[in-house]
Amino acid sequence: MSHDHEPIPEQFSRLAAMIGPEAFRILQRSFVAVAGLGAVGSYAVEALARAGVGRLRLIDCDVVRPSNINRQLYALNSTVGQSKCRLAAQRVLDINPACRVEARELFVHTDTLDRVLDGPPDLVIDAIDSLNPKVHLLIEAVKRNVPVLSAMGAALRTDPAAVRVGPLAAVTHCPLAAKVRKRLRQRGVPTDVPCIYSTEPVDPIPLAQPEEQEHHAQGRPRPALPSLPTLTGIFGLTAANAALRMLLGERFPGTAP
Repeated sequence: MSHDHEPIPEQFSRLAAMIGPEAFRILQRSFVAVAGLGAVGSYAVEALARAGVGRLRLIDCDVVRPSNINRQLYALNSTVGQSKCRLAAQRVLDINPACRVEARELFVHTDTLDRVLDGPPDLVIDAIDSLNPKVHLLIEAVKRNVPVLSAMGAALRTDPAAVRVGPLAAVTHCPLAAKVRKRLRQRGVPTDVPCIYSTEPVDPIPLAQPEEQEHHAQGRPRPALPSLPTLTGIFGLTAANAALRMLLGERFPGTAP
C-alpha cells in the first residue's frame, strides 16, 4: 500500500520535521525484523514503532519472568507469564495502529530461519542473548544478503559513554563478541557485521550455580548476568538509531552525502 500521497499523521509530525517527509515515507515502507525481545530488543522495537516503521516482525519464544522486570520494557508484575512477542505486538499497535506487525513465537535455530528471514526484511536486528541462535541467525542473514545489525553484550556495563556502533571485527572488551567472531570465522563468514557494543572492560563472570541460571522456553540454561535497566535500554535505543540510519542512508540527519 502506497503512503506517498497520504497526509503525515500528527503523531509523526515532529519526526517528519526532523528527517523530512520523503525519508518518513521510506520508514513507512520499511520492513524490520527484531529477533529477541528482552532488554535490548524491547527498546529497539519501541523506537522503531515510534519512528513509524511500517512493518515489524517480532520474534521471541519466551514469556515474561519476574527477573525480567528490572530491565525489559514488556516485563511488569501484570504481564508475568505472558508471551513477550504478543505483548510487544500489542504495544506496537497501541503506538501505531497502521503498523503491520507480526508476532512470531519462534526459537531461532537452523530449522526456523526461513520463518525468521522470509520476505526478506529490509533489515534484521539481532538482539538474541544466547550464542548458538545468534550465530545461526548471523550466518544465514549474511548468506542471504539480508542486512543485519547485531547487539553484543550489554550486561555488566555501567558507562553509557562507552557504547559504540561498528563492525564486529573491531569490537573489543566483549566476551560475547569474541565468541561470535570466532564462530563466524570458522564458517568462513565475514566479520564486518555492524554491531552495538561497549568498550567498557568487564571482569570474567564465574560459572553460575543452577539456582543462579536463567531457564528459557528453549535452549540451554544461561548464567543470570547482572545488568542495569539503563545500559540495556541504551543498547536497544542505539540499535534502533543505527537501524534508522541504515534504512534511510543519506537521508538520515547529519549523514554526509
